[in-house]
Amino acid sequence: MDKVVHFEVPFDDAERAHGFYREAFGWQLNPMPGMPYTLATTTPTDENGRPSEAGGINGGMFAREDRINVPVITIGVEDMDASLAQIEKLGGKVEVGREPVGDMGFSAYFRDTEGNLIGLWQNA
Repeated sequence: MDKVVHFEVPFDDAERAHGFYREAFGWQLNPMPGMPYTLATTTPTDENGRPSEAGGINGGMFAREDRINVPVITIGVEDMDASLAQIEKLGGKVEVGREPVGDMGFSAYFRDTEGNLIGLWQNA
């Protein structure tokens, strides 16, 4: 069973959004050097930066863009290509195909049969 492993929240104003989530929920927000992305730590993590509490997930924030302009949950998969093929077979639509994210892994985005934007993640 593939599970939710990440979430993403787009913003229009980084400083305003970071301040809101930091103050409202106590999130630790860390901009990634060299990337237009902020890591959002919402639960304790282990030495590798992974959630150390069962069921906990962390996420990210980025500037809102045309193709990704709503909050997104991200599902971890073992085989990105097979998952995207299955999604299309079942009536979903790939919005953003497989893209590398540094040397960490690969992301993609699709719309489910209800029109919801969902992310996929495959570790490198």
